[in-house]
Amino acid sequence: MEQILPVLRRCLYALGPVLIILSHLGCLLLLRTGLPLGAALWALGLYLVRMLATTAIYHRLITHGSYQAPRLVWWIGSLVGASAGQMGPSWWKAHHQQHHRHVETERDPHTPLAPVGGWRGFWRSQAGWLLAPSFYPESLPADVEADPVLRAIDRLHFLPVLALAALSWQLGGLAWLGAFCLSTTLLFHGVASVNSVAHLLGDQPFATGDASRNNGWVALITLGEGWHNLHHAFQGSVRQGITVEGGSLRLLPDPTYRFIRLLQGLGLASKLRIPSQRALLARAAS
Repeated sequence: MEQILPVLRRCLYALGPVLIILSHLGCLLLLRTGLPLGAALWALGLYLVRMLATTAIYHRLITHGSYQAPRLVWWIGSLVGASAGQMGPSWWKAHHQQHHRHVETERDPHTPLAPVGGWRGFWRSQAGWLLAPSFYPESLPADVEADPVLRAIDRLHFLPVLALAALSWQLGGLAWLGAFCLSTTLLFHGVASVNSVAHLLGDQPFATGDASRNNGWVALITLGEGWHNLHHAFQGSVRQGITVEGGSLRLLPDPTYRFIRLLQGLGLASKLRIPSQRALLARAAS
């Protein structure tokens, strides 16, 4: 039984790349149906809500513990995150931690800089990692695995995707199904751009010892995650939109942080972690 379970988990995880590939192909539906206003708004709404689940819940809450929240927030956020085709919470945390642990080495699952750079490295970082052996995490996080609800969402990550696809089709037929696929595809590449573009283009206001960069365009499409250099300097910071100019701190747009502050106002988030001004300036690149 102990040998069967990892094999089964691996098979269930393998459905993730299949669904992402299908979402790309599903965009072709729009060549037949066009993109009516209602479908376009549906795609935009799905993009924003599911991106927030990925950035605010998967990344800043579950992976880095940048703030605390009731378990209901973890569960609902993980369901929405899984519906984005972003896999489940155990996989997501394990994969992202592996990136930080082995940043820009061959063991980094999605770096554009190793083992090769250039266009091949960019392709690997943007999408090729889906089909690489490193897609499967080295180990799973014990804290997430200890929660039976999160563990179930993780293993059945494909069900929310299929359910949302079915809902889209029921609401608006093929045009809305195509809009769902478009939204899912754009969201995948938006998140992937943090791994690729934000390690290649942008500025480095903080000393991190790696190639992580703050990139405004990536921050725009990922609701604040593109301030990646700050994130590598202070992984636990709930606010990533911070930079240094002329020896002074400047705040940058960070919609994910604003969303978390909204959760705080509703009593659904607490103990937000933000580095002190002194700590931030101490890490400023010379």
